[in-house]
Amino acid sequence: MTSAGERAARSDRCHPHPQQTEAPSVQTVADEGDPTQPDLGRTRKRAVSEKRDAPPALYGRGMTKTTETTSSSAAFTEEERAAMKERSKEVKGARRGKATREEDTQEVLDKIAELPAHDRRLAERIHAIVTETVPEVWPKTWYGQPAYAIGGKTFCFFQPSSKFKTRYSTLGFNDPAQLDDGTMWPVAFAVVDLTADDEERIRELVKKAAG
Repeated sequence: MTSAGERAARSDRCHPHPQQTEAPSVQTVADEGDPTQPDLGRTRKRAVSEKRDAPPALYGRGMTKTTETTSSSAAFTEEERAAMKERSKEVKGARRGKATREEDTQEVLDKIAELPAHDRRLAERIHAIVTETVPEVWPKTWYGQPAYAIGGKTFCFFQPSSKFKTRYSTLGFNDPAQLDDGTMWPVAFAVVDLTADDEERIRELVKKAAG
């Protein structure tokens, strides 16, 4: 017959007393990835990574919910948004009905008249050079700036420095311009002023571009 002492010993072997098993510490639980415990190290690493990958416009502002929802609007300047609105207006106007050459020319002249004095002088000279060199050219606005088309395709344009607040104006040529020269050629020229030689060069470029 088993004594009370032997039964107690056998019970201890089969069912260990709770004090014999150590409870894991809070630190151990956190290290093992307990979802209820914040992993501060991982959080800091993720914040640094997000800041590094953010657009330059967001550097130093903090990745808050507000900046995330407004970052797309900050991607364009006020001048860029205005240019896109101008282009949208031009496209809608073209869809409503074809304007006459005289009407489009007058719109270009009106845009030129709105420019600051220095930009206006450059735009007036380039307008005269282009229309004199290629009489069949069709003046029109393109993103709200003076441009010139042949066969319905805009092949060159003048971007005044005041358009996007740049330090120089630009005489640019689009894909239809026949300026091909070997395997590489320029399609945009910075303009800070116009000398007699500059004007002659523009005549040559426009004549070649028009084909």
